[in-house]
Amino acid sequence: MNTLQQFKEAFSLKGKKISPKELAKEYSFILLGTFLMSVGFVIFISPLKLAPGGVYGIAIILHHLFNVPIGLAGICLDIPLLIIGTLWLGPKFGMKTLVGIISLSGFISLLEFLFGYDPLIADKSATFISALFGGVLLGGGLGLIFKSRATSGGTDIVAMIFSKYFKHIPLGTLLILIDSAVVLIALAAFKDWTIPLYSWLVIYVTGVVVDKVISGFRSAKAVIIISDHYMEIRDKIIQELDRGGTYLHGEGMYNNAEKKIIYTSISRKQLPQLIHFIHDIDSSAFISVLDSSETLGEGFTSLKEKVLE
Repeated sequence: MNTLQQFKEAFSLKGKKISPKELAKEYSFILLGTFLMSVGFVIFISPLKLAPGGVYGIAIILHHLFNVPIGLAGICLDIPLLIIGTLWLGPKFGMKTLVGIISLSGFISLLEFLFGYDPLIADKSATFISALFGGVLLGGGLGLIFKSRATSGGTDIVAMIFSKYFKHIPLGTLLILIDSAVVLIALAAFKDWTIPLYSWLVIYVTGVVVDKVISGFRSAKAVIIISDHYMEIRDKIIQELDRGGTYLHGEGMYNNAEKKIIYTSISRKQLPQLIHFIHDIDSSAFISVLDSSETLGEGFTSLKEKVLE
């Protein structure tokens, strides 16, 4: 595929047919996500000279060293990376990534014009709170962008290029290394050890919030139950908790006896009730409770609802 074809395919609106309503929802997520990120960068992160990785971490460093507007520096770095990524990796990014890059720079430039560069909270003791809020806004914005099946561009593209040549290193590890390099550049530029510490805090909080936005805030518990009284426990799960489950067939390691194992998913608030039921039926039962970040299917969020989120 030649260069012209790559660009045409990358930024073509053709492909999988989706409804106008779904298309509007996806682009609304991108715009809302980039707006939240711009608030995080301009209001909370840049005034503290924090550089939490990525293209806009570099843009913040350039702003404080050379007084370059953050939005302008960001798009000047992002667009070449997008072009390089398209040439190097093929048309993986598409129109939505381009919209994300342009809208993020635009929102940041608008907020810079409206609010300037002064800290929202001037008190140095509030740096932790500002970094925390900045990380939450970045994570919320990135999560919405990822839910629209777009990417944030920037250093994600650099990591993808490196992954072609360092296949033994996971992509997530490469991203962490690149972001950490940006943080260390900020340390060298500003000679302040608190900057990398707070920047890594922002990176961590951003990652946690991204996961929550993508997987949802509804948590469930996956429970594995081994008991000779599995039928009675099954009845309680179905009749009292209004949940289903699955029998898994196992074999005891000590006596090689065949076992029927119950696997079920329940809400967090139902867990104490289930444990109480099992104790009353078989106090010697074995129970393993696992955190389930997301449960899809009957009784929980349906697959259709998840896809349409």
